Amino acid sequence: MSLTITIELGDADLQHFIDGMRKAQDEARHLSAQQVTDAAKRLLADSAGCAVPAFIGERLGKLGAMIEMVHDAGWALPDEDKQRVLSALTYFADPKDVIPDTVPVLGFLDDAIMIELCVRELKHELDAYEDFCDFRTSEARRLGVDASDHDVQRADWLEGRRDELQDRMRRRRRDSYSGAGGGWRPTLFKFG
Repeated sequence: MSLTITIELGDADLQHFIDGMRKAQDEARHLSAQQVTDAAKRLLADSAGCAVPAFIGERLGKLGAMIEMVHDAGWALPDEDKQRVLSALTYFADPKDVIPDTVPVLGFLDDAIMIELCVRELKHELDAYEDFCDFRTSEARRLGVDASDHDVQRADWLEGRRDELQDRMRRRRRDSYSGAGGGWRPTLFKFG
């Protein structure tokens, strides 16, 4: 038997998460990209040893994709775009989150909510990265090479598709934030 629960976050609830993100960003500003992603990886490792509900597990998987895109040599995310992703990941570098992760079942709930908010803000980045990974895997298979091979990461055929997808990512992000693509506006990240 399953049960569907809908959580609606009001303005005050969203502001609570925005404030938490900004606080985490301020506290993490001295951390390197590696330190930020290592902290987020620890959250994944900690959750792996727990029985988390499926809806939390799904969101934790999306956190894994955010971490991977930062360090993926083939994806070679430009600094400005990489900063957007790292800004999202800083929340998970703060060990003082809303619900301590040691609380059974609910400990990762605030993390899952924040991941969902980050996924909304990084939708175009995540979509483009997923398309890139699918392309890299299928083309490597077609060519009979290992997709993780260092030479494949720099291959011309991969570079062209990467550039195309990153251009699409920026265009879609710009269009959606200008109002052409819907009502979601970025609120979690500060730049600069």
